[in-house]
Amino acid sequence: MKVWKLVSGILSIVLFFLVMFQSCAAGLANTLSENGESGGSAGVVVSIMLLAGGIVSIATRKGGKGGNIALIVIYGIAALTGFALAGSFADLTIWAGWCLICAVLAVVSLIKGNKEKETEM
Repeated sequence: MKVWKLVSGILSIVLFFLVMFQSCAAGLANTLSENGESGGSAGVVVSIMLLAGGIVSIATRKGGKGGNIALIVIYGIAALTGFALAGSFADLTIWAGWCLICAVLAVVSLIKGNKEKETEM
């Protein structure tokens, strides 16, 4: 799981820039069209969570139960925000899907880490 955490952390940090750019454009479009949607603002939240999740993922790749729990919370909030508030910003559901995949794999890493500790005892 160390390799997954490193790769997903790097990808999340790279995706932060893409999602932030798209979110600013979507927010500007929402403001100019006065449609009342908040997809651009939700995208900014998701992109910040992607950055935070990427940093935590890289920093805690060598183990630790707390790091996996933090990843589950960060990516879980990002996924919920993205799916709930996407509106016409359809790409946000893709980025929320990435966050959901990362959250699920953090759960797997947490469970796998607990089983490895039980077999050592």
